[in-house]
Amino acid sequence: MPSFFKRSLLPKLRGFPLTPDAIDVLSGADAYRRRLLALIPQATRRIYIVALYLQHDEAGQEIYDALHAAKAARPELDIVVVVDWLRAQRGLIGAGKQPGNSAWYQAMTQRHASEVPVYGVPVQTRELFGVLHLKGFVIDDTVLYSGASLNNVYLHKFDKYRFDRYHLIHNQPLADSMQHLVEHGLVASKAVHRLDLPNPPTTRSLRNDIGDLRSRLKHAAYDTTTGQLPNGHLSVSPLLGVGKNNPLSRVILELIASAQQQLTICTPYFNLPLPVTREINRALARGVKIDIIVGDKTANDFYIPPSEPFKVIAALPYLYEISLRRFAKRHQPMLDSGQLNLHLWRDGDNTYHLKGMWVDQRYTLLTGNNLNPRAFRLDLENALLIDDPQGQWLEPRRTELAQIFQHATRIEGYQQLQTLVDYPEAVGKFLRRVSRVRIERLLYRIL
Repeated sequence: MPSFFKRSLLPKLRGFPLTPDAIDVLSGADAYRRRLLALIPQATRRIYIVALYLQHDEAGQEIYDALHAAKAARPELDIVVVVDWLRAQRGLIGAGKQPGNSAWYQAMTQRHASEVPVYGVPVQTRELFGVLHLKGFVIDDTVLYSGASLNNVYLHKFDKYRFDRYHLIHNQPLADSMQHLVEHGLVASKAVHRLDLPNPPTTRSLRNDIGDLRSRLKHAAYDTTTGQLPNGHLSVSPLLGVGKNNPLSRVILELIASAQQQLTICTPYFNLPLPVTREINRALARGVKIDIIVGDKTANDFYIPPSEPFKVIAALPYLYEISLRRFAKRHQPMLDSGQLNLHLWRDGDNTYHLKGMWVDQRYTLLTGNNLNPRAFRLDLENALLIDDPQGQWLEPRRTELAQIFQHATRIEGYQQLQTLVDYPEAVGKFLRRVSRVRIERLLYRIL
């Protein structure tokens, strides 16, 4: 590990031992939905669902119904659903005034004799400044880890899908650790309340409790006391982070700094924090080959076709493309040599939501962290780091990467990416306006 990390975390991470056959990599969103629906009725002890949101649509209804059916069949089953407090109480962006998913949760609780509590976690008093971005479902001793939330497109219920990563890890200590954090670090907080019951408290009334929860989370961590320090064997380490210089962000930087031959990075929103850019530049300087796979702007979940009315949120994919073009222009010699490879992912009208890193032939990071300033400073994030020092898990790793690259096209040069003059008129007008008043830098920090 480079000496400039004075308090290196990577060698001190405790991990839970794994066997290669304890990790399943699913092929896509449809397979993920079907596996989730197969595991829920088989649960005998616990189901802990943690997601940014559980959406009131056909796929969300299917999951929620399955949870109620499982509880009705086994009343002793411990079922907990945890979502972001603020996200659950508003409608979809750009869809006008809506009651939000919390009204649906309340209707479901009134309709069923079985009880499936839905807890809202307020990471901040305003959604703009931080949300619950934790990932991972615990079903008995299996952890299903994906960046996907629960709705039609994330679960490929109909014709469109949002491409993510989908891993099942069969490991009781890991499942216990993740449940313990949800149960004792989140649900037990005075700031956390059920959204499936009538008249939840207002966010304003919870301001002090929310501040206390955020302060506690800055010092929280998954319990890995039963784990082992790196010992040359396959293992998985859960990581948690919120706020500036958090442990997860530090480990991400250390992973990039540890790369010696190959580094692959996925992010849907190209807006790298400055420390990440610095570590990438250092990796390039020491000869590491780097692949970065991002979504084409038309594969961004905020993209709105020019034929539809302009909304401010539709400018985001173009901001990310501007950031990518600047990065590509600065690194054009590395693109020419093939040491740096930038890839745009696109598959028809589908969208791209992949996050994570592959470091040399050893580390694989599963995470919902977008590798952007918001993830490094505002949102509550987590990750699972798979350490494979003996190369026991290389084939499934290669298979997943091959699937990701299937719809990715390499950028030969920065000139391939559009500029402001190429954008739709309404988009160009908005971006020129925010650039003139110097709001652009602020937007990059919070979006």
